[in-house]
Amino acid sequence: MIVVVGIGADGMTGLSEESRSELYSATVIYGSQRQIDLLDDTVAAPRHRWPSPMMPALECLLDDHPAGDIHVVASGDPLLHGIGTTLIRLYGAGRVRVLPHVSSVTLACARMGWTAQDTEVISLVTAPVHTAVRRGGQAVVLSRNGATPAELARLLVETGRGTSEFTVLEQLGSRDERVRSRAADAWAAAPPDDVEDLNVAAIRYLPDERIAQILPDGVFRHDGQITKQSIRAVTLAALAPRPGELLWDVGAGSGSIGIEWCRSAPGCRAVAFETNAERCERIAANAKDFGVDLEVRGGAPEAFDDVPQPSAIFVGGGLTHPGLLSACVDRLLAGGRLVANAVTAESEALLVEWHSRLGGELRRFQHYRGEPLGGFTGWRPAMPITQWVVSAL
Repeated sequence: MIVVVGIGADGMTGLSEESRSELYSATVIYGSQRQIDLLDDTVAAPRHRWPSPMMPALECLLDDHPAGDIHVVASGDPLLHGIGTTLIRLYGAGRVRVLPHVSSVTLACARMGWTAQDTEVISLVTAPVHTAVRRGGQAVVLSRNGATPAELARLLVETGRGTSEFTVLEQLGSRDERVRSRAADAWAAAPPDDVEDLNVAAIRYLPDERIAQILPDGVFRHDGQITKQSIRAVTLAALAPRPGELLWDVGAGSGSIGIEWCRSAPGCRAVAFETNAERCERIAANAKDFGVDLEVRGGAPEAFDDVPQPSAIFVGGGLTHPGLLSACVDRLLAGGRLVANAVTAESEALLVEWHSRLGGELRRFQHYRGEPLGGFTGWRPAMPITQWVVSAL
């Protein structure tokens, strides 16, 4: 059995009687150096610091200690972006017992007077800083180190969120606890040089411009190569994103489909493939603006190598490129979805051919927009879109 004991910045004094009893009876203890240093001399078991990288050590933890329990000390609640989640995934809930402490998120919400259910939790311990950018709401952000708050504040300014309320909370729960608040732009302009590595940032994102559904075209940076809002809506419905899935956005243009995919469900990620260098830069900028986990690659299918297999693929451009559609079909996971949109007669003919071979559904969308016509209003048609939707066997 692996026993994971959560411990706060207040060390042994903040532990429950049960957690202290577990540590007193331990025969071996693992943890980071900071967590091990929180233990006092009443804990007699040998202490082992996690190596870097840590994952190989976790994978053979029970093999290295076949007899007796193994104790692990972890920060706060080990099941909140913590090692407890990883250990349960590796060994199952039946072989891992977790004794949680009050998390830094709970303490931060208490200091801010925020309700926990209305507060998003974002971890930047391993994720890129831009994934903590939001267009409204409030979040507690787990920092990688003392430099994270300044980096995040600068990014909020760059993405038009400089007026956001920005609070950094350090050493929560300890006698050295410190809370400092100011606007994000003020923090970015003069970041303190004494921020502790053990910190979280509590942010109320301003201005609040949240849109729950499909975004309007005008919020994206683009050069006209963008899947329009109405077509984006039916395309996302066909792609049917599910939590934690990966999308390949092929011929991404502005990256609008990949960004909508990432916004649609928790843990959704995307890889955008685009040959045009300027558009690649726009895709990256759009991903930063919306704080989504989207990686930008070069042209397809040449850039497909070494990219994890996707649950879904959207092809919005380059359909007539030799071998592209075949390469996409070959790389879909079993049960994965492929959606391709065609505008030209040549690309439409290709979709009809593939539909005759693999089945699926063919659809055509024609949209009209009311525009001034003299003193009246007339209907101006948009380019018709042919869409092929198919699932891998």
